[in-house]
Formats: sequence, structure tokens, C-alpha cells
Amino acid sequence: MENKEIEKPANLVDAINYVMLKAKNVEKSLTVGTGNNSYAGVSDKDVKELLQPLLAEAGLIIVATNIEPTVTIDRWDEVNNYNGREVIRKKMRVLTEAKVSYKIQHRNGESMDLMSYGHGIDAQDKSPGKATTYALKYLLLYTFLIPTGAIDDTDSKHSDEHISPVVDKKTIKPEDFNKALGLVRAG
Repeated sequence: MENKEIEKPANLVDAINYVMLKAKNVEKSLTVGTGNNSYAGVSDKDVKELLQPLLAEAGLIIVATNIEPTVTIDRWDEVNNYNGREVIRKKMRVLTEAKVSYKIQHRNGESMDLMSYGHGIDAQDKSPGKATTYALKYLLLYTFLIPTGAIDDTDSKHSDEHISPVVDKKTIKPEDFNKALGLVRAG
């Protein structure tokens, strides 16, 4: 079979197919998280570097047309001991979930509406950006069926292998707790 260059697509469906045929695997080159909770992921940059020239060749653009965010803010006090002093720090976690609508359009004017979802968690102001980045990255990966890493739908180790079993905790009487606390403080 002769390896011919694929003709530039003349319509939306052919353009999407063109990108699907040209796009190759994206490796999981990113480590997300730390310690036992870390996992391999695909970077946003790698996905865009793969697809941007192919979309341009195919005459496609993708633009966000609407974002429906849901924001949840959790606040709590974290108690720590520093040099024998109890220190209370205010903590916050912001979860942004984003349902994002996109339009993919071919140079001939044909277009199609697409939808994606993303979520992001941050202790400050980065969760909206994380959520929308996640939504776009997965929209691109799934629209053009781009394989990622060695295994597409799971890690080589399942997430639950790193979770310790729940141990029934025994209750302690307040007087026993206070006695133990006194002994710890005394050294």
C-alpha cells in the first residue's frame, strides 16, 4: 500500500477525521501529586503542541462559547504545635467545577457544538483555570480519540491499591486523653 499524503479536508467531518488520522499518542509525561497519591498524567502543553498544527492544517478552530461554573469553598482551622505553642492556621480549599461549551468550526463555515467538564482544586485563586484547562484538554483528547500513555483508561496500578484499609478506632475517655496529653507535654 502506498503511503500518500492525505488531502486537506473540505468539510467539518473530513477535517475531524484528518486530525484523528494524523494525531499520534500523547505520553503521560507529567507527575501529578506526591508520594503514594501521585500518578502519571498528560500535560496540557503536550496535547496542544500535538493538536494545534493539525487543527490549523485541517482548517479547524475550537472556541469556548459558554462556561457554567460551580464553586465550593471549604474553610477550616488547622491546629499545629510549634515550640510547645499551639498555633491555629486558617485553611481554605476552593473547588471549581466547570461545564464548558465549545464550538468547533471548519474554514468552510460548518460548525458543531461540543461540551466538556472539568474540575480544579486550589488553596487560592487557581481552581477556575485548572477546571477550564482540564475541560479543554479532555475535550481535545476525546474529540480526536488521542491515546494517552501505555494504558488509556487506567493506571498500571489501580488507585485503590494505595489506600490503607480503614481501621476501627477505639474511643478514649476524656480523662485518659487529658492524662496522655499531660504526659506528652511533660516529655
